[in-house]
Amino acid sequence: MNKTLIFILKSAASLIAFAIALDLFFDASLADIVSFSLLVTVMSYLLGDRIILPRLGNRNALIADFFLVYASVWVFGSVLLNSYLQIAWGSIIAAGIITFSEVFIHRYLLKTAASNHQDNREEAVLNPRLAYGMEMAEEKEPTRDWD
Repeated sequence: MNKTLIFILKSAASLIAFAIALDLFFDASLADIVSFSLLVTVMSYLLGDRIILPRLGNRNALIADFFLVYASVWVFGSVLLNSYLQIAWGSIIAAGIITFSEVFIHRYLLKTAASNHQDNREEAVLNPRLAYGMEMAEEKEPTRDWD
């Protein structure tokens, strides 16, 4: 449920950002907006939320998300929308809106990860099946059959 909710929130923020940014500067179709949104949502979730956020923290994940959105929209937008200079402004606006929404998504992710980590720690302490005993034995000298 947590991953599905995060994916839905990210895709909604991307749809809104691209509807504003691409429709403001271009006559972008709905298919363009949805395709950009899907591409950025998947890349941002996999790279930003699954790899960078747990390892490098919130600030670095936000910076990576901004540049990821900016670069992907500028590269694919210049190919699809046939305007190299104007797409830069659309990609800056979209990256800013998506990065702003990522602040709240990352807070939610970090809060749920901390509570899940705390719950797992309590379960490990209270679960008697995980309390393993130590087995001790004396080492026996191997017998030499060749002597």
